[in-house]
Amino acid sequence: MPPILAFFLTLAFIGFLFRRDIREEPNITRAAYLPLVWLLIIETRSVCQWLNTFGLSMVGSLEEGTPLDAAIYLLLILAALYVLNRRRVKLGEVVKSNRWVALYLAYCFIAISWSDYPFVAFKHWIKVIGHPVMVLILLTEPDPAEAVIRLFKRSAYVFVPLSIMVIKYYEMIGQSYDPWSGAQANNGIALDKNTLGCACMILGCFFIWNLLRTLRLEKSPARRRELYLTFGFLYLLGWLFLKAHSATSLITLMICALMMVFTMLPFVNKRAIGVYVIVGAAVLVMAQLTFDVFGKITALSGHGETLSGRGRLWDELLNFDINPVFGTGFESFWLGERIKKLWAEHWWHPNEAHNGYLETYLNLGIAGLVMLAGLLMAAFRKASLALSSGDEFGRFRLGFLIGVLVYNWTESGFRGLDPVWFVFFIIVMVYPNPGPESAAAIPDAASDPEAAEFAGCREKT
Repeated sequence: MPPILAFFLTLAFIGFLFRRDIREEPNITRAAYLPLVWLLIIETRSVCQWLNTFGLSMVGSLEEGTPLDAAIYLLLILAALYVLNRRRVKLGEVVKSNRWVALYLAYCFIAISWSDYPFVAFKHWIKVIGHPVMVLILLTEPDPAEAVIRLFKRSAYVFVPLSIMVIKYYEMIGQSYDPWSGAQANNGIALDKNTLGCACMILGCFFIWNLLRTLRLEKSPARRRELYLTFGFLYLLGWLFLKAHSATSLITLMICALMMVFTMLPFVNKRAIGVYVIVGAAVLVMAQLTFDVFGKITALSGHGETLSGRGRLWDELLNFDINPVFGTGFESFWLGERIKKLWAEHWWHPNEAHNGYLETYLNLGIAGLVMLAGLLMAAFRKASLALSSGDEFGRFRLGFLIGVLVYNWTESGFRGLDPVWFVFFIIVMVYPNPGPESAAAIPDAASDPEAAEFAGCREKT
């Protein structure tokens, strides 16, 4: 069909999905659109990157970025903070319930002081703070679980149809060229094929979890409609995965799915999930050391050359003269003379370590790895407690966490505005449920027209 017709049909389909979503009357406010906008930006392209795509060149630099993008991120964060203030969210309660998150972010802030570019590092830190701030918007909604579900659904309503459309009908947006092989690659509305694979992995994890959750419900028209929606998006995500050709994301999705299915088996003791994970990790490590399972899977997928290139990069990065205890400073390794040297030696211009643990070591040192380990342990503990208490979302938390551990072996997911990092904050953070009086903050906001614009309070008739 003509591209312009495909464009309008896609917009109509997205409109239908959002209309269907709103008619279900989820118990959330309009403020939940702030995290949605945040997620859509970081899993696709920044505003300036979109403008560049359409020929409107925006001036910026590798270190500073562009003023427009910085202003947009800051405005989103300030709007979210305004909502949280109207909801009377207490910083002390946030810190008390998320000690390791607070410790990690505090250490990152301190690590700015020994960066070669402290102001640039500070701006990067502000952007990362946006992750927990947006998550708190979700956790302080009238129905936090529903808010998280709608976040993933609504992002899929936009990301999946538009990615398919631009791949099929707008190649100048949806396709690029693989720097390793020179072959044509598909990126959809994401920046590159790896980001496309990453977004598909995240949404795939959600819809597989949603499928498992929906299958356990009693038969009803609502259950049938939800199954149609879930199967439909799993099919579309499968098509995008074939186009993305992202081995790491596909392997991660498979591991997430297997973990979620495993926790549903009747003989699995959910209180002993830690033992299962330790045993599984030990078996995986032994298999990797003995048979190089990951390498064989990667080679079969056609990514052997890419993995070997990353291996050479890892060796080179480890030979850099940095402070092994504290690193180079928060998100500061890929700045200045170091990146100039690496770009002079590598034609593909790396700007990340392609390993989340190595990335953390380069920026934050061994101390940062210890902080990251504490954060991962906190996420595992909260996921295990949620699962053992019968919380369905605990299954997603645990599955995604295990997947993240694997994903960061060949990708840097513990950094900056990576969508994996944002979703990790969703699974690691909690906020105490204030109980019936939690609605008290909403009428306060509703009585103020200016606050209602951000808090999204709805009048009841």
